[in-house]
Amino acid sequence: MRRRRLLGAALSAAAGGVGGGVLAGCGTGSPRPDGVLLDYLSLAWQKESVQVNKALVAEWNRAHPHSRVRYVQGSWDTVHDQLLTSFEGGSAPDVIHDEAGDLTDFAYGGYLADLRGLLPRALREEIPDRLWRTTTFRGGVHGVPILQEPRVLVANRKLLERAGAPPPDAGAPWTWERFEEMARRLSGEARGGGLRSRYGVAWALKEPVAQSLNLALTTGGRVFYREGGRNVVRFGARDAAVPELIRRQLRQDRTAAPGTLGMSGSDVLPGFFAGRYAMVPLNLSYRQQVRQQAPKGFDWVTLPLPRGEAASGGGTEQGISPQTLSVAQDCAHKEAAMAFIAFLARPGPLARLAKGDWILPTGETALRDPALRTRAHGWRTGALSAPDLVASPSLGVRGYPEWLDKVATPAFQEFYNGGTDVAGLRERLVGDGNRVLARYQR
Repeated sequence: MRRRRLLGAALSAAAGGVGGGVLAGCGTGSPRPDGVLLDYLSLAWQKESVQVNKALVAEWNRAHPHSRVRYVQGSWDTVHDQLLTSFEGGSAPDVIHDEAGDLTDFAYGGYLADLRGLLPRALREEIPDRLWRTTTFRGGVHGVPILQEPRVLVANRKLLERAGAPPPDAGAPWTWERFEEMARRLSGEARGGGLRSRYGVAWALKEPVAQSLNLALTTGGRVFYREGGRNVVRFGARDAAVPELIRRQLRQDRTAAPGTLGMSGSDVLPGFFAGRYAMVPLNLSYRQQVRQQAPKGFDWVTLPLPRGEAASGGGTEQGISPQTLSVAQDCAHKEAAMAFIAFLARPGPLARLAKGDWILPTGETALRDPALRTRAHGWRTGALSAPDLVASPSLGVRGYPEWLDKVATPAFQEFYNGGTDVAGLRERLVGDGNRVLARYQR
């Protein structure tokens, strides 16, 4: 969910100038003369999503006058540091909106309540076990996964038709090999210096690690493995298959735009609209920006992510870090906090939250909402990928943030820019990476 950094300073302003001091005012189930007041930290940032969240809080408060909720606006940009400060200061919000990848250290630090004894049975059964595993650490459940987001291909329909490349059906994705072939077919004539008039694909690799890691599942890789009860990094042929494909498109076939390596998903959209890129791999939520920003008459289509052929289960699994709702360990009214979470996670509200964020709900009933199954704007393509969304291999790995920042990000950037080969990449990810992880597993 770190994609929300794309808004930068504008996001903080839209969030009401959220700073470190905002969470300091949060209570832990503050008692009131007329009942309980719970603070709900929401990281919703899109206009529709904020409106839905505030409307649901108002609905809850009308129905529960003695167990009221106060909406607190947060920001994805700064939430980790703000939460850490508030946890240590004893002023954390009662109900916390975050993502699974941010929960590991908080759960191990004892800051989040174990929800196993609080979860209503209906809620537990509504969300698949594979998604509960995203918030389970040391046997405890420290969050309710509520929203999930696959990666998809957003493509220029006219360019596909012109190249004789019919879009695959949502339930029958291209293989990675076929995807490479289509990228070659969609690429324009070569110009001087190895550049092209149009590229078949634009990989937005400002943050290269998450997609390199999560897409490894399509080819049977994981990068993070459990050996002897410990987390270790391995980077064999299956782990490296998608990164090598991306590099091949960039350096060998020249079917991928080299100028997008340092770009975010939002950054590549102007070139996509201008016809410089035929396909762009993006998170599902970017469809909203495409719809809002595409020039009049621009015809686009959402395609399923390509699949691997060597992986078990058909090669369609993707790793994800879903959005979550947790309860602070210091919350004095955990049952009331859990009741509010269960209210938000009912099929109706959950579908509304998903539509507001342009992503998918985790609940099976909510996922059957007709609005999430329509072919319009690629909703059906996203919904059909839901059964293939599983826990990212990085979830629950102590030391992952340090490995990400100090080892993996610079290593992948150098690899994609042609500064090292796959052997050099492997040496850094595995050698340097396992030394980092070892410090967290003593």
